Amino acid sequence: MIYTDFKGMQLPLLGFGTMRMPTRGDGSIDEKHVAQMVRAAMDSGVNYFDTAVPYHDGLAEVSIGKILRDYPRDSWYLADKFPGHQIMSSYDPAEIFEEQLRKCGVEYFDFYLLHNVYEKSIQTYMDPKWGILDYFREQKRLGRIKHLGFSTHGRLDNLREVLDLIGDDMEFCQIQLNWLDWTLQEAAEKVRLLIERGIPVWVMEPLRGGKLCQLDEASAAKLKALRPEESIPGWGFRFLQTVKGVQMVLSGMSNLQQMQENAASFAERKKLNQQEIDTLLEIAETLKDSVPCTACRYCTPHCPMGLDIPMLLATYNELRVEKALNIGMRMEALPQNKQPTACIRCGRCSRMCPQHINIPKELKGLADKMSEMPKWADVCRQREEIKARQKAEAAK
Repeated sequence: MIYTDFKGMQLPLLGFGTMRMPTRGDGSIDEKHVAQMVRAAMDSGVNYFDTAVPYHDGLAEVSIGKILRDYPRDSWYLADKFPGHQIMSSYDPAEIFEEQLRKCGVEYFDFYLLHNVYEKSIQTYMDPKWGILDYFREQKRLGRIKHLGFSTHGRLDNLREVLDLIGDDMEFCQIQLNWLDWTLQEAAEKVRLLIERGIPVWVMEPLRGGKLCQLDEASAAKLKALRPEESIPGWGFRFLQTVKGVQMVLSGMSNLQQMQENAASFAERKKLNQQEIDTLLEIAETLKDSVPCTACRYCTPHCPMGLDIPMLLATYNELRVEKALNIGMRMEALPQNKQPTACIRCGRCSRMCPQHINIPKELKGLADKMSEMPKWADVCRQREEIKARQKAEAAK
């Protein structure tokens, strides 16, 4: 296993994410299978486990905590998160934190994160009436949190704002990072910013939920020609083993075979050379199906609605690759008059575009895609209903 040094601790470079654990036919977590995966993980040196309130409708914390109790407490690290990104009527950090400790069956968390501090949730995290940051500062002082950090699906400017506001309290930052999002979601710039601020990089979605495990024959052949022995998923991990600043790669593994194969990819660091990196990034461009906006911003001074057109088109490019919920969350954080639906189709922007993009048409396409996606508030409401039912059943 490849290890990284974090404040004198030896952490495995590969961590076990619990968002996509194996399930039975009825949707419940297959704890017997998970236990086998945990055994294989521990045997290979993977002893960092990451969970969160929303995973498996709130039951991932319970299952992973129960399974880890079969091992000495000092032999593994557990990370959990405060769900300030969820839309709720109120936020009680003490109530949620105490419940997480009970569900996981632990007295402290080795790592604890503010979950997805993005463009909208930053208002919740910074609101003094909830006292979120002060509460978790105190839990860290008491030793109930060993290391405090945050995750984010926000844009680069949002990450910079978060670091300016609370960066001194944050020991690590978890971002979506892989060879596709290196350019698609400005991950390269985010990594550079975190390195500048001296904050270690934790990685989520290293294979984009499996999307980067399967490539077309031509793309796969290019990679095989360079490294005949490497699997396609392995390329994603080798890419991250090459990125400076990365100290943890979380993979949401769904079966024992994935656990074993991923651990094998982290048995030894095999960095990519420049030709191999360039080849991956060339393949990434073929996956984007993107609007050819260069973000020159010639259009924006001429928009009577004051829309951030380059940002909206970049978001559309992300959604054309995958209708990810976190992208919708970012869009919903925009004021209504800055949404793509605010476009009045006057065409002034297109007349100024050096790339000759039909911008009103593309903004309508973005609006149409957004209308097909579930609203984040509805998702949060459903999760609250599930939680309430679980509490009621437990009280019987």
